[in-house]
Amino acid sequence: MRKGNLMSVRHDIKLLDATIRDGGLCNNFEFTDEFVRELYKTNIKCGVDYMEFGYKASKNLFNEEDHGKWKFCNEEDLRAIVGDNVSDMKIAVMADVGRCDYKTDFIPKKDSVIDMIRVACYIHQIPAAVEMINYFNELGYETTCNIMAISQASFNQIDDALEMLGESKVDVIYLVDSYGSLFPENAAELAKKYLEYGEKYGKKIGFHGHNNQNLAFANTIETLSYGVSYVDATALAMGRGAGNCAMELMLGFLKNPKYSIYSLLRFIEANAKLEVDAELLDEIKEMAQKEKDIAAIKESLEKKKKDMKSPMRKVHYCICDFDHLEAVDPGAKGYDEKLNNGIPKILELVDSYHCSTEQ
Repeated sequence: MRKGNLMSVRHDIKLLDATIRDGGLCNNFEFTDEFVRELYKTNIKCGVDYMEFGYKASKNLFNEEDHGKWKFCNEEDLRAIVGDNVSDMKIAVMADVGRCDYKTDFIPKKDSVIDMIRVACYIHQIPAAVEMINYFNELGYETTCNIMAISQASFNQIDDALEMLGESKVDVIYLVDSYGSLFPENAAELAKKYLEYGEKYGKKIGFHGHNNQNLAFANTIETLSYGVSYVDATALAMGRGAGNCAMELMLGFLKNPKYSIYSLLRFIEANAKLEVDAELLDEIKEMAQKEKDIAAIKESLEKKKKDMKSPMRKVHYCICDFDHLEAVDPGAKGYDEKLNNGIPKILELVDSYHCSTEQ
């Protein structure tokens, strides 16, 4: 049975912005502080419930110098953007199973600006994910488990994983369409399965879509209609591969008056830039220069034509432009070079003839 309708307001829905985390996979997490700070302010104005800043990746596995700061989300870097986060929006980070040092890199919630830790794993890593989730719960954090690449898992595996997570201390279980391979019908059936376990164990269910088939938004609102309450989106759908569900679409779709799209549109207008490959840009510049050179040659020839004193000079007007002959017709250079040697005498004769006829 569907929950609500297109006109109703559901106060259980929570909207999470994953632009920096999922979008960071596109630019090696090298967002400027200014960009992140403006997006943070924008999300608050738009009524977004959570903002995910990036990963808490292991510094033993990944070199900090090789990645932007949001690959690691150090506490001091987060506070440089949000201070004490005096807002209704909560701060989230992601921790990948097997790619983080969760027992050393996370401090108790009371000392951190982070509110939620999202544990990402594949279906075979559920036991390790449960261990991390229970540990974070003891530290005081909200937790989610994002089971990635769910389209590659069997129904038996999914049942076993949901049973294990149901018995854990996780707050939200996410259905994740990592490859953007689900259709709304598939997403709906999986969502109903997740919701069945969520109701059994008192867990919230979330959805994270990718846009490989241009269905991230369709799948998101389809799963919402059956009772999914946590949904992810990114500004301009920025994310790994084909991207995610566009935040501007979600803000325009949800009927809760707490959500507003206008600040996000202004943010996009101010920050969206077309990035052109440097090599391609050089080719474009070279082509433009050639076009400019050709235009200059044509303009010079037209000027020479207009400056002719005698109609007879128009018989071979381009002989006056020997400097450009090689560019215009390289094969004629030898001929015109000889012809140019005789130009002074030819012009002198033409001018004397022209003057005599005028008299």
